[in-house]
Amino acid sequence: MNSLGFVEVPFLSVAAVIADMAANSADVRLTGLETTGNENILIRLSGGTGEIEAALEVAAAMAFKLGTKAVTSCIPRPAPGFGALVDFPNAENPLYGGRDQFLPTDYPNKTMTTNQLALGILETQGLTAALEATDAMLKSANVTLVGKEKIGAAYVTIIVRGDVAAVKAAIETGRQAVGELGKIIAAHVIARPHADLLAILPR
Repeated sequence: MNSLGFVEVPFLSVAAVIADMAANSADVRLTGLETTGNENILIRLSGGTGEIEAALEVAAAMAFKLGTKAVTSCIPRPAPGFGALVDFPNAENPLYGGRDQFLPTDYPNKTMTTNQLALGILETQGLTAALEATDAMLKSANVTLVGKEKIGAAYVTIIVRGDVAAVKAAIETGRQAVGELGKIIAAHVIARPHADLLAILPR
């Protein structure tokens, strides 16, 4: 088994940005995101030890830049049987209707191209706020709704795609539309998402 790297950060929106940065920074594979039962998300990476350590440094630095803390760990030689902790069937959580894991097999056959569309990620606490923001985003710019993800505790992430300018405009409009309906957790634009990230997010 390759070395394994783990990055635990709050919120799916933040985890997506950090996972993209980590995957682009070194020769590592993004093997999934795992919910933890609260707002935290565990990013799972695999690769050589040096590459994993380099990716973890980038992840920690990006988390700091985003105003949060990342808990990171590298396991150079996982013990026999350890794989069962990070390689198990996905399931939908019956409490909030979201996935327990985000895996590369969830949305296969996505390939990275030089003209890859940007992704916009808007996360709120409150479903009404997310719905209001989504409607505003779709009306304000030429973007397509990609999907909605839940991680529990009323955290809802809306993902849109389009060209970079349109996605930036939509995300800013969505942020403003939330108003007093809920709480903005994060709003990010990923200009050229890594193929590994695309494989775990909705189409």
